Amino acid sequence: MKITPVKTPLVAKKMFPNYVWDIPTHSKDLYLTFDDGPTPDITNWTLDILKQYDAKATFFCIGANIEKHPDIFQNILAEGHTIGNHTKHHIKGWKTKTKTYINDVLEAEKQIQAYQSKRSSLFRPPYGQIKPKQGKELIALNYKVIMWDVLSFDWQKEISEKECLENVISNSKKGSIIVFHDSVKASKNMMYALPKVLEYFTEAGFKFRALSF
Repeated sequence: MKITPVKTPLVAKKMFPNYVWDIPTHSKDLYLTFDDGPTPDITNWTLDILKQYDAKATFFCIGANIEKHPDIFQNILAEGHTIGNHTKHHIKGWKTKTKTYINDVLEAEKQIQAYQSKRSSLFRPPYGQIKPKQGKELIALNYKVIMWDVLSFDWQKEISEKECLENVISNSKKGSIIVFHDSVKASKNMMYALPKVLEYFTEAGFKFRALSF
């Protein structure tokens, strides 16, 4: 049973106004995000599908995965997508001391900056877990804490491929930040839903854009 909703309630957004939940816009823009990569085969497949629809996205990468798969990480950069920080070791903020958490973020940043000259100002907490103090310190370090408007739940094995697709199609609107994962765990649902999401919203006149601050 899911406790976290597919669509982030307005009350949650108002409780944490310093975090980014969506992008206010009157344009038909959507913001696809992919967490947990780079991952062999899956990330490159994702890049190929995005390219077919001239779609840009934001990849929240785990520092340890960048270290293991630098060639795949460089493919993300070469395709013109935006990079976000997802910690070095995909740690849970609620169970981690703030100093340890911040250091893990900074370690991930070192991996990112080894391949691109500018730092990434975008950060997404693994599992969406972040203590207020952790968030405050990251914002003081000029990070934008990026949350989401719509969760695909692609990683959850109890969710079918069609349910994953419906989660996104039924809940996304102008300016929605949508969460997918380019990970092994999520691959079955993500690889079914993503092409159909791209097709559906492209035909409806939407553009897929990378986050930029």
